[in-house]
Amino acid sequence: MNGLISVTNNEIMQLLGSVWWPFVRFSAFFWAMPVFDNPAMLPRARILLSFFLAFLVAPQVPPFPDIDVFSLDAAVVTVEQILFGVVMGLALRMLFEVMAQVGLILSMQMGLSMALVVDPGSGNQMSLLGNLFWLMTALLFFAINGHLISLQVIVDSFYSWPIGASFYQLNLTNLLLLFGWIFSSALLVALPSVIAMLLVNMTFGIASRAAPSLNIFVLGFPMSLLLGFLCVFLTLSQMGTIFSEMCFTVLDSMRGMME
Repeated sequence: MNGLISVTNNEIMQLLGSVWWPFVRFSAFFWAMPVFDNPAMLPRARILLSFFLAFLVAPQVPPFPDIDVFSLDAAVVTVEQILFGVVMGLALRMLFEVMAQVGLILSMQMGLSMALVVDPGSGNQMSLLGNLFWLMTALLFFAINGHLISLQVIVDSFYSWPIGASFYQLNLTNLLLLFGWIFSSALLVALPSVIAMLLVNMTFGIASRAAPSLNIFVLGFPMSLLLGFLCVFLTLSQMGTIFSEMCFTVLDSMRGMME
């Protein structure tokens, strides 16, 4: 009888908590993370992935307060883990929204603002070029192992913002600054194309004043569209470098929230 393994109730609660709370944090992160929130990815797949990662991370989770998993305190900690995962996923989503805004600005300058497609992730309508830039962003994100770097940030968060820490300890100022960063970065990326399209429109405006009999609309719209596609091509050719810098900016902001 002395050879039997004795396990106390606190040890069982500690074991359950070491898997449950990382599982909740990962699940909330994948729920808010771009690409993984797509309806094409079944919730069952996200749950299994979150459980698998929580099972791997559980031995590395630093010690946390002894909290009964079925108590009210555990419910509060669970809500904090959900909010933390959603905040991290929202910060990462802003990286994708920057390039979608770039596509929207270019569409408006080219006269393609009426060309809309349905975003399968949100169900809302977005510009055609915005959808193109969003897809390019997703491909580049996985090409540079952005998903692995994001998971590393979440794993490191168990040390920077351990389980049981108050949600008010997070530096949410970085998240608020990212909202303004979306529009400033999108305008900065699209600014060369905006200036080029503005010069073209000014040229056709001067031509219409110099030769009123000339049908500028028949000539101007195809030329504006052609130059717009050239600007899109030049923007996409530099997208790798631009995206890498933006990706590091967002990841640094995610880490800065936990400092």
